[in-house]
Amino acid sequence: MSLVPNILGGRRSNVYDPLSLDIFDPWGGFPFSSPHTPSFGGEGNAIANTRVDWKETAEAHVFSVDLPGLKKEEVKVEVEEGRVLQISGERSREKEEKDDRWHRVERSSGKFVRRFRLPENAKMDEIKAGMENGVLTVTVPKEEEKRPQLKSIQISG
Repeated sequence: MSLVPNILGGRRSNVYDPLSLDIFDPWGGFPFSSPHTPSFGGEGNAIANTRVDWKETAEAHVFSVDLPGLKKEEVKVEVEEGRVLQISGERSREKEEKDDRWHRVERSSGKFVRRFRLPENAKMDEIKAGMENGVLTVTVPKEEEKRPQLKSIQISG
């Protein structure tokens, strides 16, 4: 568990932070790390600052990832065994000149990786990704729900 500040009262409380772990797995109950999860040491800022929205529609799961300043060639979208969607890349640090004098540095740089366990009904071979205006959109189509067929039984007597 990580401590997250309470905005209203200014007090700290125990709040579960899913961004503090590597794989977000809503289908298994809790996010978890695996031994195959890459670790980037001090690059936690870049990972935490890569914001992702995940919404589910009737037809698909849609991930929207804010990646300002990145080109599509600097981003990877991959699917691992076990239905894990991985979005990764690297945000380069601005080149420093000898005479530069920085007054403030707030933009994060470094490697980032976000991983999500997809549900059983995800069509893994039909995933599509596109990038426009610094937003990566990954669409994972869903299989149609199979509804049980009902068969009427005649009642005798």
